[in-house]
Amino acid sequence: MIPKVSRKRPTIRDVAAEAGVSYATVSRVLNGRDWVSPEAVRAVRDAISRTGYTANPHARSLATGKSGSIAFLLTEPQHLLFEDPNFSVLLRGVAQALSDRELTLILMIASTPVERSRAIAYLSGGHVDGVLLVSPHSGDPLLRQLVEAEVPIVACGQVLGFEDRISSVSADDWGGGRSAVEHLLAQGCRRIATITGPQDTFGGVFRLRGYTDALTAAGITVDPAYIVHGDWSRESGAAGMRALLDRVPEVDAVFAASDAMAAAALPVLREAGREVPGDVRVVGFDDSGLAATTEPPLTTVRHPLERISEEMVRLLTDVIAGRTPLSITVPTSLVVRGSSPA
Repeated sequence: MIPKVSRKRPTIRDVAAEAGVSYATVSRVLNGRDWVSPEAVRAVRDAISRTGYTANPHARSLATGKSGSIAFLLTEPQHLLFEDPNFSVLLRGVAQALSDRELTLILMIASTPVERSRAIAYLSGGHVDGVLLVSPHSGDPLLRQLVEAEVPIVACGQVLGFEDRISSVSADDWGGGRSAVEHLLAQGCRRIATITGPQDTFGGVFRLRGYTDALTAAGITVDPAYIVHGDWSRESGAAGMRALLDRVPEVDAVFAASDAMAAAALPVLREAGREVPGDVRVVGFDDSGLAATTEPPLTTVRHPLERISEEMVRLLTDVIAGRTPLSITVPTSLVVRGSSPA
């Protein structure tokens, strides 16, 4: 019997010899350090390809003190991860951005006290290098616990009350809400109602502020009867639309702060004998896949989640490296469809 010849696994020193650079240079390239010339980076990457070198994650973790893992922490009930299209788009974008950086994604849900307790214990135990925080609610004790644990964090949307301590990437919620209402005003609507998002979230607060500021700028008094509060869900959109028809049956337009709520408002209007857009115009927010499938298709504010996910990962790597927390705002745009045509 011919004995098997075991091929030695390539090491960093093999890569260094192949590339014609030092061991330290290869280590800096593998760990994403900034002080390496572009030529050296190319030489190391070519050498990695030729030698077939693959990093040993456990060894690298011991050497660098880094886990190579990032938590995607959703503070909403588990079912919303699958029901709300925004979360799945954001998760997909984050997964790709982390993969491009050879980082591992860990999905965590923390909507109940038990889940929050487990999440804090895990995240503060050094198992991850940072946290991508999704749908934070002001007043949630989890926020302070995360800050006190000194875990690098970047949130999707500014965290009310922690703006100077938690980095964030946000859509221009105020500008998007204002542009939605200005579009309705330009169509001749004057009795414009809104179904808001949760008022303990940055998006909920600032989309409502965009609504009120647009009306005020047009010389229209903001009437509380035209404002109902939702929680982003279809159920709250349907309930909010019924409440508005009871309160202000003369309503001629609705700005819903999410596509899910706007989509749920459409059948409620039909059941009430109100045609869209003939009697009531409807605008949503997100430009999710849902928006183009409704009848009629939704006019909506595009929420640039693909760019937001990439910016969140990029910013988190900066925070992990010790850079000062900061907030980034990504512009939105209006997508006009059949529920409120131009």
